[in-house]
Amino acid sequence: MTIAIPVKDENLTFFSNAGHTPKFAIFTMTGAGMFKSFKLESVKNNPRTDLDHDHAEEEHECSHGADDAEHIAQHNKMGVVLDGCDYIVVKKACKNTANAITSHGVKILKYSGESFKAESILREVSSLFT
Repeated sequence: MTIAIPVKDENLTFFSNAGHTPKFAIFTMTGAGMFKSFKLESVKNNPRTDLDHDHAEEEHECSHGADDAEHIAQHNKMGVVLDGCDYIVVKKACKNTANAITSHGVKILKYSGESFKAESILREVSSLFT
């Protein structure tokens, strides 16, 4: 099973806004029950070109219209980079981000905890991966 986590950088610090994250950490999960383990496979850049990745907006709320084709196309780039993942763990994702991700077969798992490290978050939610 492959799981994506939005992160700020290679230190794997969780980024709460999936649509504006600078990067995605991609992990594989092996084992079952209390013997689940996670291995970092790669860290991929968010391919959106309409963001300033050096000053990513974690608290940004998207307010683009449903007919903003250029903006939607930017979101769809994220779905392509996450293609092959089974899940993404997010704190928040706007409608366009959610649509782009789920259209590639990636399930969204909402995280409401307080951890800031990707590995800790994966351990917290591991029982929810099916």
